[in-house]
Amino acid sequence: MEGGVDGENTSSNGVSTIPLFTPYKMGNFNLSHRIVLAPLTRQRSFGNVPQPHASLYYSQRTSKGGLLIAEATGVSDTAQGYPDTPGIWTRAQVEAWKPIVEAVHAKGGIFFCQIWHVGRVSNSGFQPNEQAPISSTDKPLRPQLRANGIDVAQFTPPRRLRTDEIPKIINDFRLAARNAMEAGFDGVEIHGAHGYLIEQFMKDQVNDRTDQYGGSLENRCRFVLEIVEAVSNEIGADRVGIRLSPFADYCEAPDSNPKSLGLYMAEALNQYGILYCHMVEPRMKNIGGKVESPDSLLPIRKAFKGTFIVAGGYDREDGNKAVAENHADLVAYGRSFLANPDLPQRFKLNAPLNKYDRETFYTKDPIIGYTDYPFLESTA
Repeated sequence: MEGGVDGENTSSNGVSTIPLFTPYKMGNFNLSHRIVLAPLTRQRSFGNVPQPHASLYYSQRTSKGGLLIAEATGVSDTAQGYPDTPGIWTRAQVEAWKPIVEAVHAKGGIFFCQIWHVGRVSNSGFQPNEQAPISSTDKPLRPQLRANGIDVAQFTPPRRLRTDEIPKIINDFRLAARNAMEAGFDGVEIHGAHGYLIEQFMKDQVNDRTDQYGGSLENRCRFVLEIVEAVSNEIGADRVGIRLSPFADYCEAPDSNPKSLGLYMAEALNQYGILYCHMVEPRMKNIGGKVESPDSLLPIRKAFKGTFIVAGGYDREDGNKAVAENHADLVAYGRSFLANPDLPQRFKLNAPLNKYDRETFYTKDPIIGYTDYPFLESTA
């Protein structure tokens, strides 16, 4: 299919079709378009409990037949590393998620919960009894500038998990998935990206273990695949996705051979028949933004048999191009969706976009920079 202006295509009857607005069947879910709300940490879940203001935030960004992925949500009391991020390990958290999920479903959206453990990207202040964070390793992280560009995050040196402790962490993911189902979510996305716990096992520049979870590529991927298996057995593989960023270097977690890691994971995931794989583009190497990269997700896309979602610096034009050229089934949008609650409508009309305000990404305000970005009709 040849892309026209802005990636639009003219069909045989002369009517212009926009690739991002072609319907798509993702397993048992019928999507009306290909634009996905990417998981975005917003730090407004006070005391790790989702708040009522999240109902408005997510419902604003819901369209009938659109897929939304909730912000990263902790699987246990050791999973946290940022202020006021939500969890899904307690009864109160599950109950708090229910009306938020209902608000999305009321507008016909499909809603997945991203389940997450930060591993060593934490400090003892976020941990029960002020203990050390857990990881695949005991190698500490250097202090780093937070994404807001102002605060410096300090990390407590982690404690290396013993081999016999790992099944407990896998079980935490399983229980989080079960809780997500109870809260009404349509499925879960396992957060296996951006230098958090799962990547601390997968990536060879972090993992220095000598047991069956370290060393070879197969061993380093054992932890994530055991999580995939446990979660799939609990809720059904047709409700399970995963996010991966083999090419990224977030939180000092690079890999010496990201192509091999990505391909190995794609082929291994096929054995479990999970619903989708959500991959971060190689150009998003670190939190600073897009860089030129010679690497491509295309070989991984070709290897993976389920739905393939791409993310990382996409605009309308290259999102259309990715779908038109079959590089991806779906395209996830983060900052532009944050600032444009009606992003699908704006893309459909090729309307101008609101600019995002980075300074309010992670503030506690339940309205400003959260639910007060204008809709198209209110900007006219």
